[in-house]
Amino acid sequence: MTDTNPNPLPTPSTPPPDILRCASMELVVTDLQRSRDFYVDVLDLVVTEEDEDAIYLRSMEEFIHHNLILRKGDEAAVAAFSYRVRSPEDLDRAEAFYRELGCPVKRNPEGFVKGLGDSVRVQDPLGFPYEFFHEVEHVERLAWRYDLYSPGALVRIDHFNQVTPDVPRAVGYMETLGFRVTEDIQDDAGTTYAAWMRRKPTVHDTAMTGGAGPRMHHVAFATHEKHNILAICDKLGALRLSDHIERGPGRHGVSNAFYLYLRDPDGHRIEVYTQDYYTGDPDNPRVTWDVHDNQRRDWWGNPVVPSWYTDASTVLDLEGRPVPTTERTDDSEMEVTIGADGFSYTRAEEGEESMPSWKQGEYKLGHQL
Repeated sequence: MTDTNPNPLPTPSTPPPDILRCASMELVVTDLQRSRDFYVDVLDLVVTEEDEDAIYLRSMEEFIHHNLILRKGDEAAVAAFSYRVRSPEDLDRAEAFYRELGCPVKRNPEGFVKGLGDSVRVQDPLGFPYEFFHEVEHVERLAWRYDLYSPGALVRIDHFNQVTPDVPRAVGYMETLGFRVTEDIQDDAGTTYAAWMRRKPTVHDTAMTGGAGPRMHHVAFATHEKHNILAICDKLGALRLSDHIERGPGRHGVSNAFYLYLRDPDGHRIEVYTQDYYTGDPDNPRVTWDVHDNQRRDWWGNPVVPSWYTDASTVLDLEGRPVPTTERTDDSEMEVTIGADGFSYTRAEEGEESMPSWKQGEYKLGHQL
């Protein structure tokens, strides 16, 4: 897993689809009612439509039919990472682009799910199930319905986080799709451990983080302010559901965002996220973090729980079967890491220096490239 990338993907001659943003995720859950209780009654997502097999949910500012689908199944998994494209013609480009790469491709002019029209689903070269769509059913945007807002209202879907064994290869592939790196994590040898990549003008629509994959690390929804995240924590405590809190609340170094990580009833990881920064200018500088810099994960220096490094959701192929994972094999990190984006966080033991020796005299927040 180095920047020299000995196994790059071919670049198709077909132009890629013009992706606007991450727009939805389809999760397979084992108990639909229990998941509904969590996402609707606790997190206050809005039900657009539901039946005995699926629930279509949206956040308060969304105007398309849904940005989260909960679908009943025997084993928890991720069925689709969904992106909206700019035009109907981009679906032709998506189909041709992935067929040229030799990927499994399906197209349904009626849409694979409710609320969407013509759609293309692929199992991409990294093994992830991607969905592309343009035509949508519009629903009421609830941005002005302050009578419906809760103190912890989720307003937008913000990003995905994907786990893959070869981050440089993944970054190169996403760049062929028009994604740009906003932040990444490297060591002095140039090994890349994670990269945050965007289409919309925020820090990311998805992140590629190193580990056994393909798997989904988390899907993130945004709130307006930090106090909304604190309200979610208070609500979980009041309901005696605080065991759903895996990590946080806290402040990330990467992205500068305020965060909270939750686990749903099936263990899918949900991030609640707010206050990152604008990245839309063409000369927006990339921020590179040193892999030894613990503050990249938590600006306040809080340690990260082990499950955050090791646990992630299975992804499905286009036939609904679990995609086998491949272990990360880079020799430079095998003895010193336990997961997602590089070295694990460790505090000094009693009697040791409070700042690790590698940090003394050479600490840097990150440098601009």
